[in-house]
Amino acid sequence: MAEGSRAEGSRTAPLAFGQVVIGPPGSGKTTYCHAMREFLARLGRSVAVVNLDPANEALARPCALDIGELVTLPDVMAGLGLGPNGGLLYCMEYLEANADWLRERLRALRGHYLLFDCPGQVELYTHHQALKNVLAQLAKWNFRLAAVHLVDSHYCTDPGKFISVLCTSLATMLHVELPHVNVLSKMDLIEQYGKLAFNLDYYTEVLDLSYLVDHLASDPFFRNFRRLNEKLVEVIEDYSLVSFVPLNVQDKQSMRQVMQAVDKANGYSFGDQEHRSLEALMSAAVGADFHFSSTLAVQEKYVQSQDKAVEEEVMDL
Repeated sequence: MAEGSRAEGSRTAPLAFGQVVIGPPGSGKTTYCHAMREFLARLGRSVAVVNLDPANEALARPCALDIGELVTLPDVMAGLGLGPNGGLLYCMEYLEANADWLRERLRALRGHYLLFDCPGQVELYTHHQALKNVLAQLAKWNFRLAAVHLVDSHYCTDPGKFISVLCTSLATMLHVELPHVNVLSKMDLIEQYGKLAFNLDYYTEVLDLSYLVDHLASDPFFRNFRRLNEKLVEVIEDYSLVSFVPLNVQDKQSMRQVMQAVDKANGYSFGDQEHRSLEALMSAAVGADFHFSSTLAVQEKYVQSQDKAVEEEVMDL
């Protein structure tokens, strides 16, 4: 009877929308959550950040809900004698086992657009089941979520690392089983990482990767692994799922582009939560054109910075 009541409650609960922000350590997840919260709040949305990272002890900015109220990584490591990796996995399993706690806390946030700031352990998104099960439970509670997978843009400057990022992104998309938006973060710093072998749209659209394999073959170390790289590239291209949206959290147009991609992924742009102008409808219908324009703008800034660096080198000579 109790189970039937819970199921009925799930069916009658109002829809709630949000983003599950995932990615490796240092990719900018927490920075993204708070920048997106401020950006959406200016558009009139009621936004709340939910911290699901038990290792995030010193939160720079307040969150509406913190997993630290339930479990923290230092307590688990000290109490069970686990290391950081094992401790994080245990924390996520503990959260899964105490899903009722999460549900009760989230009830107070109904009516808010939620940003879930998740841990940076890659295993949680590629093969471990706990966080995936928590997200599946949220779906049963009528939360419509999209995964926002952040990847540091500096990986574009290293072809070998970029192939690794593509494989990780694909594995994450297949495992998490949520509408997915891959994001190249820290685009404002990309000119500091070094020169790109190809134009930026090559990396965001994940175009013909055979060129990347050929570029790798010019390195004596990777030449011995050409066959392996070809097979990895074949897997990525066969699925044809991975692409990226460039992001600079300090650029409003860049934030708007990511917002539109995520709103389309989780279905928010097709609801009645906001007044939708013709421009908003068109951006949802022809998102690829807007995506291309945004990427082109970032590419132009990158090329200009490279040209300026070359000019400065010539002047020095």
